Amino acid sequence: MEQPQQGSGVTGVLVDPRFCASYPVELAIVRKVMRLTAGNFVIKDVNGKMLFKVKDRVFGVHDKRTLLDSSGSKVLTLREKIMSMHSRWQVFRGGSTEQRDLLYTVKKTSMIQFKTKLDVFLSHNEEEERCDFRVKGNWSESSCVVYAGESDAIVAQMDKEDNFWGKDNYTVTVNPNVDYAFIASLIVILDDVNRPISLPILDIGTSLLLN
Repeated sequence: MEQPQQGSGVTGVLVDPRFCASYPVELAIVRKVMRLTAGNFVIKDVNGKMLFKVKDRVFGVHDKRTLLDSSGSKVLTLREKIMSMHSRWQVFRGGSTEQRDLLYTVKKTSMIQFKTKLDVFLSHNEEEERCDFRVKGNWSESSCVVYAGESDAIVAQMDKEDNFWGKDNYTVTVNPNVDYAFIASLIVILDDVNRPISLPILDIGTSLLLN
């Protein structure tokens, strides 16, 4: 795996100081390949203690998921604009969907893509002329890289490890002082963007273990 660059200048809290570490963080992801129920993401530490879980999607005018902490408190709300041409997601603080609580927006760079490319815009970047982060993913090969803005500075990187008993295993390396709740939300969105059909019965359960 290519190592995230050190000293890239991409530091600071995007979601909560609790989710920033001064050292590289490894996220080990186990994805259940053939689970025919509404999908959940569960994030645990190395001792098996749950840190986060993602509440099942809620369908309506907007497709919505909620990131909860271990106590069940709402950390982030991920909301997709169903009629958006570029598969746009808005991520809000806590359980809110009010504009004042918007943290960042994620959208596909174009409607037709052979490899997934997402742009991330922080809430203060209203013009959206230059992105604050970029996600480049090759979901067929199960890899993605998160970059700082339009630079080549790597913030986080995911690679597929192996398949064991019907589960795909991935490793995500997150740079020091980068909010891993933010990175986890991008992986959830990337997974959803790459689903050919967005129906509850096709959702695939996923577990993330924080090492």
